[in-house]
Amino acid sequence: MRKKLDASRKNAERKNKDRFSGFADVYDQVRPEMPEYPIEIITTYLNKKADVVVDLGCGPGLSTTAWKHHCNAVIGIEPSDDMFLAANKKADDTVSFKKAFAHETGLSSDCADVVICSQSFHWMNPELTLAEVNRILKTGGIFAAVDYDWPPVCKWEAEAAYKQLFDKVSCLEEEHGDLKDRFIRWDKNQHLSNIKNSGFFRYQREIVFANRELCDTKRFISMALSQSGLQSLIQHKPHLIKSALTEYAETIQSLFACETIKADFCYRMRLGIK
Repeated sequence: MRKKLDASRKNAERKNKDRFSGFADVYDQVRPEMPEYPIEIITTYLNKKADVVVDLGCGPGLSTTAWKHHCNAVIGIEPSDDMFLAANKKADDTVSFKKAFAHETGLSSDCADVVICSQSFHWMNPELTLAEVNRILKTGGIFAAVDYDWPPVCKWEAEAAYKQLFDKVSCLEEEHGDLKDRFIRWDKNQHLSNIKNSGFFRYQREIVFANRELCDTKRFISMALSQSGLQSLIQHKPHLIKSALTEYAETIQSLFACETIKADFCYRMRLGIK
């Protein structure tokens, strides 16, 4: 039984790692960076400048480099080959990256003041990951899962077009078992309860905020292309999504024209203090 469970776990790890292959450049160019606000809150709760921050599932390093001037060292952990290569280009004397899974970081015990997951915790087994977080996090340290909602608040017609496209993606994943079998995703709405139920944290809470960024036609279209579900269809069954994707792009082009607008990304941060 143990061998079957281990094999199942490793299969899930491989699936989710492979899901993020082939579009690291798009992801890096259009995804929102970690805002200052959650960094400020975490630093306030910590009551000092963090020495070491660990960023689990860091992707191309957007959320890792955001900590550059707010701690003495930050380490990004990323299992995907493509994402890791993109992230590692950002390494310097205070920012480093390690190719590993979130639940098997290989880092020393009690090494981090802060462990974060930015738009990534739902791709990790929460029980195994939180056990690893507890191992590497110092007493009094902070774990935070930071997620943003799709799409950003902007033109309602663009939001509706985005929703329509990804309703189609979800339907196709349900209809085609081989697509659905390519990933395992945990419910973001369970993040806070998973943190509470782990028993590792003496204080937990959820904080909701928004961050404003500029967005034009190219970015809004590319944000859709940075989503792993759409990329999976493009890579494996492009004929199923081609028409819907073309319609989406044409709609966004007509709505934005050459305009650059302000878009609000809505965030939810669930955190625990060890």
